[in-house]
Amino acid sequence: MRTVHWFSFLSIVILLGLGGCATTGGGEGPEAGGAQAAGAGQGTGQCAGAGEAIPLPAEQALTLDALNDPESPLAKRIIYFEYDSDTVRPEFVDVIATHGRFLTKYPQQHVRLEGHTDERGSREYNLALGERRARAVMDLLKLQGVNENQIEVVSFGEELPAAFGHDEASWRLNRRVELVYPE
Repeated sequence: MRTVHWFSFLSIVILLGLGGCATTGGGEGPEAGGAQAAGAGQGTGQCAGAGEAIPLPAEQALTLDALNDPESPLAKRIIYFEYDSDTVRPEFVDVIATHGRFLTKYPQQHVRLEGHTDERGSREYNLALGERRARAVMDLLKLQGVNENQIEVVSFGEELPAAFGHDEASWRLNRRVELVYPE
């Protein structure tokens, strides 16, 4: 396993309660330098036991209908990355864990992980970086018990930017993995 994936693994272990209880505070929006993590400030305040996911409040049940509910924790579907990095930032581990719980609850459901980069770097490098980012998210989903057959990984590199500027604010929005569920 590469070093960056060990960091991701350790982050999910710690945040899921194997190394203690963890809660996340509100993050900044991506345009301000970070991104708001799904479920931030929405924890139950309970610690999960070893190997257990942190429970969601009853009003946030992970149902198939929740995929189309903008108030659902499943509405958070973008994972942002630092420049030239494929390491999942700690504030997004809960987002990925929520999608992992949903996908393990509904094993017939599939997700496509679309990796993206900013415009800096060669086309080939950015395609590879976008794939590494998507695979880092896939690795964390698999740690949640998601079957690899439920996950498709694709990289668009710099080809489908979310923002078209040529500055840090735009690049920050383009360094991402999107979780896309089929209609």
